[in-house]
Amino acid sequence: MLDDDLGHLSYDIAGDGSPIVLVHAGIADHRMWDAVVPALAERHTVIRYDLRGFGESALPSGPFRETDDLRRLLDHLGHERVRLVGASWGGRVALDFTLTHPDRVHSLAMLAAPWPRYHWSADMIAYDEAETAALEAGDVDAAVRINLDMWLRGPARSWDDVADGLTDQLRGPLRTSLVNQSIVGQHSQGPATGDLAAVSVPTLVGVGKLDVSDFQDIARRYAAEIPGATLVEFSTAAHLIAMDAPAELSAVLSSFLAR
Repeated sequence: MLDDDLGHLSYDIAGDGSPIVLVHAGIADHRMWDAVVPALAERHTVIRYDLRGFGESALPSGPFRETDDLRRLLDHLGHERVRLVGASWGGRVALDFTLTHPDRVHSLAMLAAPWPRYHWSADMIAYDEAETAALEAGDVDAAVRINLDMWLRGPARSWDDVADGLTDQLRGPLRTSLVNQSIVGQHSQGPATGDLAAVSVPTLVGVGKLDVSDFQDIARRYAAEIPGATLVEFSTAAHLIAMDAPAELSAVLSSFLAR
């Protein structure tokens, strides 16, 4: 655990070799990567951490940037340059870190990352309104169900198509993220505004073909605007590719990270 004047960041390390940092989604914590770590750890030092206000990391007590926390962690661990893999909001954190600290990134993999100020569809707006209403009513359980429906099940399948155990695995981290959401949102300084054309490292953009259509569109947009980026679509995954298709993702990342 990293402890300093800015609070503690909880992290986990496995394996040995060139360092990879896995940045979790905004509805999860570092455990969302459990099924992909063993394969990656065969050749790499795999670092997972909980973003501020998620998992076992401290809540922010004032303004902060997720990219500054990642830099703190890398400095603490003594890694000058790493491979970054981020899911959803974690994908945006990884991209922002690449834009602000390009000399510290060897390669970048973004899985279903959001696009700042994207013009969201009616379905996404309805989801956001339902979550907001549930939280304002103090019904965290309802907010959890809304998010599980949207992000784990997704719009294109039934619960019978979701692997056993994933709901229970995600429910606790998701609840923590929702309880802390307002405080994190109040203090987070938000995404960077750098030029995507400035990304000069090998970049992989991944998206689940069962994900919300907005994120499929965003993935294609990132792949088109980041020079040389490769787009990979995961046919059996919704929003959380690492949980839905860990074997396929492990194989894709192992090949990409070897570059």
